[in-house]
Amino acid sequence: MKKRIFATLLTGILTVSAMAQVSSTLSPYSQYGLGTLSEQSLSFNRGMGGLAYGLRNSHAVNMQNPASYSAVDSLTMLIDMGVSGQYTHFTEGSKKVNANTGTFDYAVASFRLMRHVGLAVGVVPYSNIGYNYKRTEAVGNSQSMTSTEVHEGSGGLSQLFLGAGWQFAKGFSVGANLSYFWGRYDKTVVTTPSDSYVNTMTRNYSTSVSSYKIDLGLQWQTDLNKNDVLTLGLTAGIGHKLGAGADLQVINANSMTGTTTTTTITVPDAFALPTTVGFGGTVLHKRSLMAGLDYTYQRWSALDYPAFNAQAGTYTMTGGYYQDRHKVTGGVDWQPNPMGRKLYQVMHYRFGVSYATPYYKIMGQDGPKEFSVSAGFAVPISRSSLNISGQWVRSSSKSFLTEDSFRINIGLTFNERWFAKWKVD
Repeated sequence: MKKRIFATLLTGILTVSAMAQVSSTLSPYSQYGLGTLSEQSLSFNRGMGGLAYGLRNSHAVNMQNPASYSAVDSLTMLIDMGVSGQYTHFTEGSKKVNANTGTFDYAVASFRLMRHVGLAVGVVPYSNIGYNYKRTEAVGNSQSMTSTEVHEGSGGLSQLFLGAGWQFAKGFSVGANLSYFWGRYDKTVVTTPSDSYVNTMTRNYSTSVSSYKIDLGLQWQTDLNKNDVLTLGLTAGIGHKLGAGADLQVINANSMTGTTTTTTITVPDAFALPTTVGFGGTVLHKRSLMAGLDYTYQRWSALDYPAFNAQAGTYTMTGGYYQDRHKVTGGVDWQPNPMGRKLYQVMHYRFGVSYATPYYKIMGQDGPKEFSVSAGFAVPISRSSLNISGQWVRSSSKSFLTEDSFRINIGLTFNERWFAKWKVD
């Protein structure tokens, strides 16, 4: 049984790694920056809007705060895998378009290494890129000449992490995730003028990332009284250069003369991860009702971004492209009766909301703000659990299109008794 479970875990991690570059988005907004950022929440906390920093659960893998790994039960091996599907409705003025996507999201596992020390391993997405659209605009003040741009892009970034959490004193735990951070993207813009005497320009943007990522965590848990337990959490992500160059290939083709010119430009060391800080807390009442709040800050404004200047024909690092990102999340988990005998009594019912500001600008204006509402439940299956949640996410900006996404997340958490000793009477 252990061999089968381990083989399933390994297969899941390798499958997710192989599918990591399969985008789970069709959003035009994913063309900016490093793409649409993943929540990095797992099946058990997606119904709570991704609440994580103050969560400390011996029956769940909370990779968003590695200090929580020290809470894993000494007799069990936790394995969590998740899939999701998404329906998105795009609106821009009177134009409306619908799209559907689905993906195998993640695979993680956790177990206790020794007393007060827990380990975790897994693969999760960091960002996704996937879009295909075109737009036509008038050229200058001309009433007849237009220019059509076709935009396509795919890719994303992922992380394969190994983490550890240590409870070094009563109520205090620290932890860290060390990740192999990798991925690539390919973006293409084809500009075709209505005047056949003018060149058609194709711009191919690409990069390939192979680097590391380090995240640190701290948790403190204490009894407020005989009924209430308080858990506070603090996390930090170390910002650093990724060592990846940005490549641009510009192809100008003239259909009248049949001539084509190609220019290739590379900007070295063009991408970086921002410094990230998060903190939050939860209160657990009578082991039945838990409520919490998280705040996340990402210092993107300190980073430059490679930008193409069509008039000058240059591709250089440019400031003012990014801006700091702020996110607030609130969530609730209710289990009517943890010792109950009825299914509805031991199920978990979850609800969450979140609000996030954009981390990039579009033509000097703020990108879309994001607001989401989620709800879900967990069904116990022996020692394991089936987690199902639904989420509505609105990404909107006054000057650009609005996206309304409806997501269904399904995850299965295996809680296997690997380390229990057998007794024979």
